[in-house]
Amino acid sequence: MNAVIWEDYLERLIDSWKKEAPPSRTVSYTDRLRKNALNRVESLRLPTIRDEEWRFTDISSLRNTLFSRASAVSLPDPDCRKNTFLDEPVYRLVFVDGQYCAELSSQINDNAVIVCNLSDVTAALCTPKTAQHLGQLADFQNNVFVALNTALMHEGVCVVIPAHTSPALPILVQYITSGKEVATYPRCLFIAEPGAKATIIEEYATSHESAFLTNAVTEIYVEESANVNHIRVQRENSQAFHIANNSVSVAKSAHYASVNLALGARISRFDQRITLSGEDAECQIDGLALITDHQLADTHTFIDHTRSHGRSRQLHKCIMDESAHGVFSGEIMVRPDSQQTDARQLNHNLLLSEKARMDTKPQLEIFADDVKCSHGATVGQLDKESLFYLQSRGFAEETARNLLTYAFGGEIINRIAVTSLRQRLEEYILARTQIG
Repeated sequence: MNAVIWEDYLERLIDSWKKEAPPSRTVSYTDRLRKNALNRVESLRLPTIRDEEWRFTDISSLRNTLFSRASAVSLPDPDCRKNTFLDEPVYRLVFVDGQYCAELSSQINDNAVIVCNLSDVTAALCTPKTAQHLGQLADFQNNVFVALNTALMHEGVCVVIPAHTSPALPILVQYITSGKEVATYPRCLFIAEPGAKATIIEEYATSHESAFLTNAVTEIYVEESANVNHIRVQRENSQAFHIANNSVSVAKSAHYASVNLALGARISRFDQRITLSGEDAECQIDGLALITDHQLADTHTFIDHTRSHGRSRQLHKCIMDESAHGVFSGEIMVRPDSQQTDARQLNHNLLLSEKARMDTKPQLEIFADDVKCSHGATVGQLDKESLFYLQSRGFAEETARNLLTYAFGGEIINRIAVTSLRQRLEEYILARTQIG
């Protein structure tokens, strides 16, 4: 976005915020947060390939396009609820063009789940938690997309799992874009109190094929001895731009596991920052990007070990066909107080065509002595020995290639604990990896 367009865009954002802002006597914590973020936006700029963190991801096509902010919502057909990869019962929270849609959401009658809308400052159960946690993990000081999301967040979801409880069903937060050439700013705050257990699923989908922008921010607090399983499925259309930031804090003896799937969008960027903030904190983050044509999928992760006896595991895979471009940058930081850290990171990438491209950058920064850390990355085509083995057992070459490609991605899919979602994704991956 050139300077003139960017300045005009900022001016319109400021005007819209002033129209939405309540009188000074009723200003809430959320309103103050939005105002601070908007002030910060004015001093930031959109990244270019000259920025180290974006040097492999050219978003000039996004910078030269102005997506209007989604406002009025055309309620999708109720059958759009079927446009999900989950067949089993879930607690469903649906947002259409960034606005909560009660007609498509579930009525949650479970003492193990507290849900409120971030725009509802009168929610007595959520407001104290919101004021304590909202905007604390997703830092907008140096990230223009987080700043924009924070400045423009209106309706978002806050989910609290009370201490030592476990919801009876997974919690699905479904974001549907129905407008054309619009920008939406989904916001999710998830808090698992001490000893709580929960599965949360984020699903991003669309009901049309035109271009739009999704700029999403999710903050997750996994408090002491809590256990959170987080699944994220991005399957927007092939013209969409998807920018997402996910920040997680994992407390003492807590466990956080995530699977991130990048299947759609013309350009997608997923930034995940995990802070192991307590002793014996653990995380396992897995990811799969399955892209083709001219799609670009960029995943940046940062795992920050700040206390002793932390454990992290990461496996990220990319499958690229035709002229697709995959990017992975994964950094593990081991602080001086993080003795006896155990951290392992792997990135494996499969190129199905000569035009496909992969840029990978695994990194370790270690400032402690007593640690076990490793990382590695591979980029290549299908293994010729495995291909020969299957052919020698009677498989046609095309079938053998399909099986090996599916197996490559299936390793990540098999780590999804929700049965119906795993099965639907297996079918999807199998169909997408068919060669010939």
